[in-house]
Amino acid sequence: MGERVEEEKRRDQENGGDQHRATKSHEQERKPVHFVLVHGVSHGGWCWYKIRCLMENSGYKVSCIDLKGAGLDQTDPNTIFSFQDYNQPLLDFLAALPGDEQVILVGHSAGGLNVTDATYKFPKKVSLAVYVAATMLKKGMLNEQDVKDGVPDFSDIGEFGDVYDVGFASGLDQPPTSVVIKKHLLRRLNYQMCPEEDSTLAAMLVRPGPIRALTSARFKGEEGGEGSESREDAVVPRIYIKTAYDRVVKPAQQEAMIKRWPPSAVYALESDHSPFFSAPFALFGFLVKAVAAL
Repeated sequence: MGERVEEEKRRDQENGGDQHRATKSHEQERKPVHFVLVHGVSHGGWCWYKIRCLMENSGYKVSCIDLKGAGLDQTDPNTIFSFQDYNQPLLDFLAALPGDEQVILVGHSAGGLNVTDATYKFPKKVSLAVYVAATMLKKGMLNEQDVKDGVPDFSDIGEFGDVYDVGFASGLDQPPTSVVIKKHLLRRLNYQMCPEEDSTLAAMLVRPGPIRALTSARFKGEEGGEGSESREDAVVPRIYIKTAYDRVVKPAQQEAMIKRWPPSAVYALESDHSPFFSAPFALFGFLVKAVAAL
């Protein structure tokens, strides 16, 4: 009799464990996909407002990062000299995530450098990296080819100083410390296909970017974070979203970066450099498609 009671108790415990595991698995399945959106130079988390709205209304979790000296972060960009310093807000965000949580990183323009850096340092916390008209360089700004492919070329408009307002906080005899595209060129270069209210808003909010930090981006020899994987082993899937009418990271540059470091998939948008304004529904559709492919 006692043996039968013990046997029934054991079965109840096993069934309870199975139910607990099933409940836990169900909770994990219900956990919303978490997108982390990373802006390009001179912008901030604000530039993603249309995409954030679409995503949150569709049940996704969204975080919009302000890199150092950008958006609501009040650090003077003229004081940011290292890429590590510039990218610290994103790295801190990833470091603070629960150990079992993974995110999808989405980088726009120069924000692609920040995304690449993060995938090397936190490979276990990033399930996918998406580059939107972005700088996608495996090792950062190491050589002339990297600069040719990843840095905007406005030579058809004029000299460097004709396109940018330039800061020389370290002195005129030193390299520039910050740049921002001149106000009268913003719509022509960044937002030519965007609604005027969006380009007007952007012109009010863009800030100088820490050019010295950006040009110092180097990934060679870095360790893939969390103390377990080397940089070479830190393989995070990548997707590139091209922008057909881009006047900043031009189509030829995008194609060159894709050829040099092929991603797992490439999508194409009929948009300017800022599809979060000019083609938000199409961009949102591609991001959802990318999730479905995981």
